[in-house]
Amino acid sequence: MARGKAVRVVFVCLGNICRSPMAEGALQARLAASPLAGRVQVDSAGTGGWHAGEPPDRRAIAGARGQGVDVAGQRARQLHADDCEAFDWIRCADRANVRDVLRLAPAARRERVALLASYLGNYQIERQMETLTDGYRRWLGEDDAERRTQIRGVLAGTEASLASQFERVAVEVAGMPAPQAQVSKLPLWI
Repeated sequence: MARGKAVRVVFVCLGNICRSPMAEGALQARLAASPLAGRVQVDSAGTGGWHAGEPPDRRAIAGARGQGVDVAGQRARQLHADDCEAFDWIRCADRANVRDVLRLAPAARRERVALLASYLGNYQIERQMETLTDGYRRWLGEDDAERRTQIRGVLAGTEASLASQFERVAVEVAGMPAPQAQVSKLPLWI
Protein backbone atom coordinates (compact mmCIF):
# COMPACT_ATOMS: atom_id res chain seq x y z
CA MET A 1 0.00 0.00 0.00
CA ALA A 2 1.45 3.34 -0.99
CA ARG A 3 2.24 5.86 1.73
CA GLY A 4 -0.65 8.26 2.17
CA LYS A 5 -3.26 6.01 0.57
CA ALA A 6 -6.39 5.76 2.70
CA VAL A 7 -7.27 2.41 4.20
CA ARG A 8 -10.71 1.26 3.05
CA VAL A 9 -13.00 -0.69 5.39
CA VAL A 10 -16.42 -2.12 4.56
CA PHE A 11 -18.82 -3.63 7.10
CA VAL A 12 -21.14 -6.32 5.75
CA CYS A 13 -24.42 -7.73 7.01
CA LEU A 14 -27.38 -9.34 5.28
CA GLY A 15 -29.45 -6.42 3.98
CA ASN A 16 -27.34 -3.35 4.88
CA ILE A 17 -30.15 -1.74 6.87
CA CYS A 18 -29.23 -2.49 10.49
CA ARG A 19 -25.92 -3.95 11.67
CA SER A 20 -23.51 -2.80 8.97
CA PRO A 21 -24.82 0.79 8.73
CA MET A 22 -24.54 1.10 12.52
CA ALA A 23 -20.96 -0.21 12.41
CA GLU A 24 -20.15 2.20 9.56
CA GLY A 25 -21.65 5.15 11.43
CA ALA A 26 -19.95 4.27 14.72
CA LEU A 27 -16.51 3.95 13.11
CA GLN A 28 -16.96 7.15 11.08
CA ALA A 29 -17.89 9.04 14.25
CA ARG A 30 -14.82 7.71 16.09
CA LEU A 31 -12.52 8.43 13.17
CA ALA A 32 -13.80 11.99 12.77
CA ALA A 33 -12.59 12.76 16.29
CA SER A 34 -9.22 11.01 15.89
CA PRO A 35 -5.85 11.59 14.20
CA LEU A 36 -7.01 9.11 11.55
CA ALA A 37 -9.70 11.46 10.24
CA GLY A 38 -9.50 11.43 6.44
CA ARG A 39 -7.10 8.49 6.39
CA VAL A 40 -9.65 5.69 6.66
CA GLN A 41 -12.62 5.37 4.32
CA VAL A 42 -15.59 3.50 5.74
CA ASP A 43 -18.55 1.97 3.92
CA SER A 44 -21.13 -0.75 4.46
CA ALA A 45 -22.98 -3.21 2.24
CA GLY A 46 -25.29 -6.20 2.37
CA THR A 47 -24.84 -9.64 0.92
CA GLY A 48 -28.38 -9.32 -0.46
CA GLY A 49 -29.62 -6.48 -2.64
CA TRP A 50 -33.34 -6.38 -1.83
CA HIS A 51 -32.99 -3.21 0.32
CA ALA A 52 -30.72 -1.37 -2.16
CA GLY A 53 -31.37 2.37 -2.05
CA GLU A 54 -33.32 2.22 1.22
CA PRO A 55 -32.27 4.04 4.42
CA PRO A 56 -31.35 2.01 7.51
CA ASP A 57 -34.19 0.49 9.51
CA ARG A 58 -35.84 3.00 11.85
CA ARG A 59 -34.65 1.01 14.89
CA ALA A 60 -31.06 1.14 13.65
CA ILE A 61 -31.38 4.88 13.13
CA ALA A 62 -32.83 5.32 16.63
CA GLY A 63 -30.22 3.05 18.23
CA ALA A 64 -27.36 4.87 16.55
CA ARG A 65 -28.87 8.26 17.39
CA GLY A 66 -29.02 7.15 21.03
CA GLN A 67 -25.23 6.80 20.89
CA GLY A 68 -24.77 10.18 19.21
CA VAL A 69 -24.30 8.73 15.72
CA ASP A 70 -26.36 9.76 12.68
CA VAL A 71 -26.89 7.00 10.11
CA ALA A 72 -30.16 8.31 8.63
CA GLY A 73 -28.47 9.56 5.43
CA GLN A 74 -26.97 6.18 4.53
CA ARG A 75 -28.51 4.07 1.76
CA ALA A 76 -28.32 0.31 1.48
CA ARG A 77 -26.30 -1.32 -1.26
CA GLN A 78 -25.29 -4.84 -2.18
CA LEU A 79 -21.68 -5.99 -1.91
CA HIS A 80 -20.15 -6.87 -5.29
CA ALA A 81 -17.05 -8.84 -6.28
CA ASP A 82 -15.15 -5.64 -7.13
CA ASP A 83 -15.60 -4.51 -3.49
CA CYS A 84 -13.34 -7.40 -2.51
CA GLU A 85 -10.60 -5.77 -4.57
CA ALA A 86 -11.37 -2.19 -3.51
CA PHE A 87 -11.51 -2.65 0.28
CA ASP A 88 -8.56 -3.50 2.50
CA TRP A 89 -10.70 -4.82 5.35
CA ILE A 90 -14.04 -6.57 4.93
CA ARG A 91 -15.64 -7.12 8.33
CA CYS A 92 -18.78 -9.26 8.47
CA ALA A 93 -21.53 -9.17 11.09
CA ASP A 94 -22.00 -12.95 11.34
CA ARG A 95 -20.66 -16.27 10.06
CA ALA A 96 -23.27 -16.53 7.31
CA ASN A 97 -22.08 -13.17 5.96
CA VAL A 98 -18.45 -14.38 6.07
CA ARG A 99 -19.45 -17.50 4.11
CA ASP A 100 -21.32 -15.44 1.49
CA VAL A 101 -18.50 -12.92 1.09
CA LEU A 102 -15.87 -15.67 0.78
CA ARG A 103 -17.90 -17.15 -2.08
CA LEU A 104 -17.83 -13.76 -3.79
CA ALA A 105 -14.18 -12.86 -3.12
CA PRO A 106 -11.37 -13.89 -5.44
CA ALA A 107 -9.01 -16.39 -3.76
CA ALA A 108 -6.24 -13.79 -3.55
CA ARG A 109 -8.46 -11.43 -1.54
CA ARG A 110 -10.06 -13.81 0.95
CA GLU A 111 -7.57 -12.87 3.67
CA ARG A 112 -9.29 -9.48 3.82
CA VAL A 113 -12.55 -11.07 4.99
CA ALA A 114 -13.12 -11.63 8.71
CA LEU A 115 -15.85 -11.90 11.27
CA LEU A 116 -16.08 -8.57 13.09
CA ALA A 117 -16.72 -10.31 16.39
CA SER A 118 -13.53 -12.40 16.04
CA TYR A 119 -11.74 -9.40 17.54
CA LEU A 120 -14.15 -9.26 20.45
CA GLY A 121 -13.62 -12.62 22.14
CA ASN A 122 -14.39 -11.34 25.66
CA TYR A 123 -17.83 -10.15 24.61
CA GLN A 124 -21.11 -11.75 23.56
CA ILE A 125 -21.59 -9.47 20.56
CA GLU A 126 -21.88 -12.08 17.81
CA ARG A 127 -24.33 -14.20 19.82
CA GLN A 128 -26.46 -11.15 20.63
CA MET A 129 -26.39 -10.01 16.98
CA GLU A 130 -27.62 -13.44 15.90
CA THR A 131 -30.31 -13.35 18.61
CA LEU A 132 -31.48 -9.97 17.32
CA THR A 133 -31.48 -11.08 13.70
CA ASP A 134 -33.57 -14.15 14.52
CA GLY A 135 -35.81 -12.12 16.81
CA TYR A 136 -36.45 -9.42 14.22
CA ARG A 137 -37.44 -12.12 11.72
CA ARG A 138 -39.87 -13.64 14.22
CA TRP A 139 -41.26 -10.22 15.11
CA LEU A 140 -41.79 -9.26 11.47
CA GLY A 141 -43.46 -12.60 10.70
CA GLU A 142 -45.78 -12.62 13.71
CA ASP A 143 -49.44 -11.82 12.98
CA ASP A 144 -50.64 -11.75 16.60
CA ALA A 145 -50.24 -8.20 17.98
CA GLU A 146 -49.88 -9.35 21.60
CA ARG A 147 -47.16 -11.82 20.66
CA ARG A 148 -45.39 -9.12 18.61
CA THR A 149 -45.36 -6.91 21.71
CA GLN A 150 -43.85 -9.73 23.77
CA ILE A 151 -41.17 -10.41 21.18
CA ARG A 152 -40.38 -6.70 20.92
CA GLY A 153 -39.94 -6.54 24.70
CA VAL A 154 -37.40 -9.35 24.61
CA LEU A 155 -35.58 -7.68 21.71
CA ALA A 156 -35.41 -4.37 23.60
CA GLY A 157 -33.46 -6.07 26.40
CA THR A 158 -31.05 -7.66 23.93
CA GLU A 159 -30.61 -4.32 22.13
CA ALA A 160 -29.76 -2.60 25.43
CA SER A 161 -27.30 -5.35 26.33
CA LEU A 162 -25.66 -5.12 22.90
CA ALA A 163 -25.35 -1.33 23.15
CA SER A 164 -23.70 -1.78 26.54
CA GLN A 165 -21.28 -4.34 25.09
CA PHE A 166 -20.31 -1.95 22.27
CA GLU A 167 -19.73 0.85 24.78
CA ARG A 168 -17.46 -1.44 26.84
CA VAL A 169 -15.53 -2.35 23.68
CA ALA A 170 -15.08 1.34 22.80
CA VAL A 171 -13.80 2.15 26.30
CA GLU A 172 -11.48 -0.85 26.32
CA VAL A 173 -10.00 -0.15 22.88
CA ALA A 174 -9.60 3.56 23.64
CA GLY A 175 -7.45 2.66 26.64
CA MET A 176 -5.20 0.15 24.84
CA PRO A 177 -1.70 0.87 23.61
CA ALA A 178 -1.77 1.10 19.80
CA PRO A 179 -0.01 -2.24 19.11
CA GLN A 180 -2.47 -4.09 21.32
CA ALA A 181 -5.47 -2.47 19.59
CA GLN A 182 -4.28 -3.56 16.13
CA VAL A 183 -6.77 -5.81 14.36
CA SER A 184 -4.94 -6.24 11.08
CA LYS A 185 -1.44 -6.55 9.71
CA LEU A 186 -2.32 -4.29 6.78
CA PRO A 187 -0.28 -1.08 6.98
CA LEU A 188 -2.06 2.10 8.01
CA TRP A 189 0.04 5.08 7.02
CA ILE A 190 -0.43 8.10 9.26
